[in-house]
Amino acid sequence: MDQQLFRTKSIDQLIADADRPEMRLKKSLGWLSLTSLGIGAVIGSGIFTVIGTAIAGQKFNVKSVLNAPLLEYLIYHSASFGRPGAGPAIALSFALVGVVCCFAALCYAELAAMIPIAGSAYTYTYATMGELIAWIIGWDLILEYAVSNMAVSVGFSAHMVGLFDWFGWHPNPRWITPAYLPAGLTDLQGNTLYDPGWHFGFNWPAFVIVMLLTIVLVRGIKESARTNNIMVLLKICAILIFIGFAARYIHPANWHPYAPNGWPGILTGGSIIFFTYIGFDSVSTAAEECKNPQRDLPIGIITTLVICTVLYIGVVVVLTGIVPWQTLVDDAAPVVNTMKRLHFGNIRLAVLIGALMGMISSLLVFQLGQARVWFAMSRDGLLPSIFSRVHPRFRTPDFSTWVAGFVVGIPAGLLDIGTLADLSNIGTLFAFALVAGGVLILRYREPNRPRSFRAPGGLLAPIVTILTCLLLMAGLPIMNWLRFFTWLLIGLVIYYLYSRKHSQLSTAKLQAAATGGPR
Repeated sequence: MDQQLFRTKSIDQLIADADRPEMRLKKSLGWLSLTSLGIGAVIGSGIFTVIGTAIAGQKFNVKSVLNAPLLEYLIYHSASFGRPGAGPAIALSFALVGVVCCFAALCYAELAAMIPIAGSAYTYTYATMGELIAWIIGWDLILEYAVSNMAVSVGFSAHMVGLFDWFGWHPNPRWITPAYLPAGLTDLQGNTLYDPGWHFGFNWPAFVIVMLLTIVLVRGIKESARTNNIMVLLKICAILIFIGFAARYIHPANWHPYAPNGWPGILTGGSIIFFTYIGFDSVSTAAEECKNPQRDLPIGIITTLVICTVLYIGVVVVLTGIVPWQTLVDDAAPVVNTMKRLHFGNIRLAVLIGALMGMISSLLVFQLGQARVWFAMSRDGLLPSIFSRVHPRFRTPDFSTWVAGFVVGIPAGLLDIGTLADLSNIGTLFAFALVAGGVLILRYREPNRPRSFRAPGGLLAPIVTILTCLLLMAGLPIMNWLRFFTWLLIGLVIYYLYSRKHSQLSTAKLQAAATGGPR
């Protein structure tokens, strides 16, 4: 049993399986498209949505907690009544997270160039740590990608409401508001629209955009990448417009005190936005559709990280300089709503459209990555074979893509952005640590295997990545750990009942035993 749980799949076998004609994906991406995919994921999921929570903190409504049933309280709330924000020091939070992610990105780049196969951290772990750990990280990535996109789609809906408002249309709140609101809902004037808790409603814009992008992804990776390139360009232009225009209205007094909650606030702000950096992981999930992965994957991953960190810091420096940081609490559209409060006029419309394009590109990339994880796990036999079905015309994993669409779209219509963002941080850190461990294992086990890219500094990058990820994981709220272990427990049950029996390695072993071949 132990040998089965920890048996590995060789890199050569992984590459051979990917070349099977019935499961081969179309290779059409270059380094520019890969970089665009990474920027599309990282920027859209953080810069326009959760930075308000990271700056001002997360505050729970005490009345809702006292009135909530015990089970609801345990599911939706942490042990305290809030999390301190970083304040203007959010720029320092982004810089620190950028340094941590830099080491992780170097590890990803080394493995992606060695193992240019769909599945990202799941595939790397299968080649280094064995089937059980690979299943755990694959199951974790499914949660990670899905929850990240749920949060972004909720942020997209908030920005769509802003666009409706610009044109004077005010739709019925029950069709644009999640069914669960832990802190209730107020308008920009502070008037209460909904009390805390559940209510009759569904966030239709969040659901519809996910399903539309699912159709685009089924039609082809090249078409998806071309669409993403256009949206990323518009998004970067919107960010630069915001920085250039709003910088003239900075009041240095808003930066004082710079770190109102000290280091706890800085670290908490970093943990809230950490999941947004998984965008460079999504670059590696597209490895199998890359024309020259040994060269282009490292370029795409590292370039993504550098560009996004610079843009993040630029936006938060300006944002915290033009308004008091306390006004950004529980805001799913902090940049656009701030421009509305300050009456920025046509500039707000330009940034709003850019923000919408940014979140669409982020959703596109994360949905692509999630479907590729389902696809890779199915090809190895750990999920039913239908998940690795490839569309005969478009050469995309169509069934996995549709399942990923509904898995994200329906919860996005029901839950709020704060509840969703909290769920994905621990999974991101866990994935980064395992990828770094994979680099250490392959450096020891296969030191002579050709590496078109090697993380510089010897063992520095993987060791620093593991230590920093463990440190940040230790600082997460206890409820994050409970939710994480609950998800892993569900995954282990599925693995025991289905995956270990249908694993490709297990099937091959049984066939060899039946024919008298080598075991």
